[in-house]
Amino acid sequence: METILEISEHIDPSTVYSELSHPESGGICVFVGAVRGVTKKEKVTSLFFEAYKSMALKEMQKIADEAKEKWNLNKLVMKHAVGKKNIEEPVVIVGASSAHRDDCFKACRFLIDTLKENVPIWKKEFFENDEVWVSSHP
Repeated sequence: METILEISEHIDPSTVYSELSHPESGGICVFVGAVRGVTKKEKVTSLFFEAYKSMALKEMQKIADEAKEKWNLNKLVMKHAVGKKNIEEPVVIVGASSAHRDDCFKACRFLIDTLKENVPIWKKEFFENDEVWVSSHP
């Protein structure tokens, strides 16, 4: 299974289809997480992400390996942005391709949920009059 893992300043959703396309894949599923403008009725101005990059990539590889064991996948993508991100900007992309849609749908959900739980990436939310670290991972 081909796997693309990335932690970088800029992630580009327009490249994901070609990265997941495979002659034996009838299904491609992608999730893109973006910065939303409101959290708990407070206006968000931006987000900032930090990562322990080497550890994050190791954890992402573990997640990819587990997905490979659970589902028959041809390709897999996991990307997360770091640095300051503005409203509507993409911050995380996960995707999988497989012969059939069921495997890639299940894998995609697993990838985003497990990434958020296990990968050492921290998020700070900036509001009009405040800022707060809202998530931390091991």
